Amino acid sequence: MITTKTIEYHDGKTVLEGYYAEDTTDTTKSGKKPLVLIAHDWTGRNEFACDKAKKLAELGYIGFALDMFGKGILGKNKEEKSALITPFVQDRSLLQQRITSALQTASNLANVDTQRIAAIGFCFGGLCVLDLARCDAPIKGVVSFHGLLNAPEKQTIKPFKAKVLALHGHDDPMVQPDQVLAFEKEMTTAKADWQVYVYGRTMHGFTNPEANDPGFGTVFNPLTTQRAWTAMRNFFAEIFA
Repeated sequence: MITTKTIEYHDGKTVLEGYYAEDTTDTTKSGKKPLVLIAHDWTGRNEFACDKAKKLAELGYIGFALDMFGKGILGKNKEEKSALITPFVQDRSLLQQRITSALQTASNLANVDTQRIAAIGFCFGGLCVLDLARCDAPIKGVVSFHGLLNAPEKQTIKPFKAKVLALHGHDDPMVQPDQVLAFEKEMTTAKADWQVYVYGRTMHGFTNPEANDPGFGTVFNPLTTQRAWTAMRNFFAEIFA
């Protein structure tokens, strides 16, 4: 049985609400479990992110869908969504502070193995988890699904310990090949253990079944989604071994 609940937490005066999922089927087993944070896209902490928390719980992890925008805040259209992410894209220290508050909250939850923590993110959320690694948070690794890859403009590249897996669509108009190359160079300069998987005939938002806007550059791709999820599972098997 997957047990779920919402958890209220704070970043300064901002009230946030995470979504927790854990498989509590076998009550005879005790002990700590790996924690995986899930960073949402530009919509906010939506059902898509919560569903990923449940799927991760089914794999034996504790899933925690974090909240970057504030309790109950969800963008309803492109204009609202863009307005929600703009402050964080423009001020990456604010972004890093906000996602770090989620990490601190989730790390203190019961049954969490604080030595085995990872984070995954989708689109804007991919940028968030990459920044969590960039600020050398105490985590094992991060996975970016069709995430934004650009480094903070005013942040010096420093070594960090988390392993990095970036899952990217070659035809993603929001992250051009030169940006992928710049990201690879950044990761190399940071002496990171990094991997980039590039999927052909794949656009932005490829994991989202509701993505169906070729003109905007977002198209769901079920085959790539399956391949990317398998890559994530293999990555976790390695870093949590």
